[in-house]
Amino acid sequence: MTKQETPTNCPLCTSEAHSFVQDRMRDYLRCPECDLVFVPQHHHLSPEEEKSRYDFHQNDPNDSRYRNFLGRLFQPLEKKLSSGARGLDFGCGPGPTLSVMFEEAGYECAIYDLHYANDPSVFDEQYDFLTCSETMEHLYQPREEFERFLKLVKPGGWIGIMTQLHDEAPVPFERWHYKDDDTHVCFFSKKSFQTLEKTYDLRVEFHSDSVILFQATA
Repeated sequence: MTKQETPTNCPLCTSEAHSFVQDRMRDYLRCPECDLVFVPQHHHLSPEEEKSRYDFHQNDPNDSRYRNFLGRLFQPLEKKLSSGARGLDFGCGPGPTLSVMFEEAGYECAIYDLHYANDPSVFDEQYDFLTCSETMEHLYQPREEFERFLKLVKPGGWIGIMTQLHDEAPVPFERWHYKDDDTHVCFFSKKSFQTLEKTYDLRVEFHSDSVILFQATA
């Protein structure tokens, strides 16, 4: 840490983070307590720049390949649900698809997205399940957003997350393709999610293909 730098607190557990990796575009800090790797604020995109990147996403509910991709989260979470369960897909993107898959399976599912479905009225209700697919890595304040998730989910309900874990990357972090998307600012590991499990008295399950399920306290 240079003399000009000031300590930066982890946005997940608030511990002091330290310099980890630098590349040509950005710096990355790592928290020694919860193992979150994150991009400091001065490298964050503006809201306009961020949305311009998302506008290139080709999310189509009729695309079988995209459905198969989302099935990694849909299948293990759907097994946890009771008939008539109601959910919220947080970060649905420009082509909501996971919500459609749940509705086709008989579950009501609302949607929210900061850029494409910004209807805060969905936060006035509670749900039996909440999905956050390929969205956690975009969040500037993951602790605050996760606490929002907990308020939105009923006791005994489920939070389903899909995001690639840096401790499962097939190559060292500096060569990991996932970090090269400049809208990705937080990179979690199993320890990161185990920290949330302990902090909020939850139960966590790690499934294949970067899927994490939390059950809220009953």
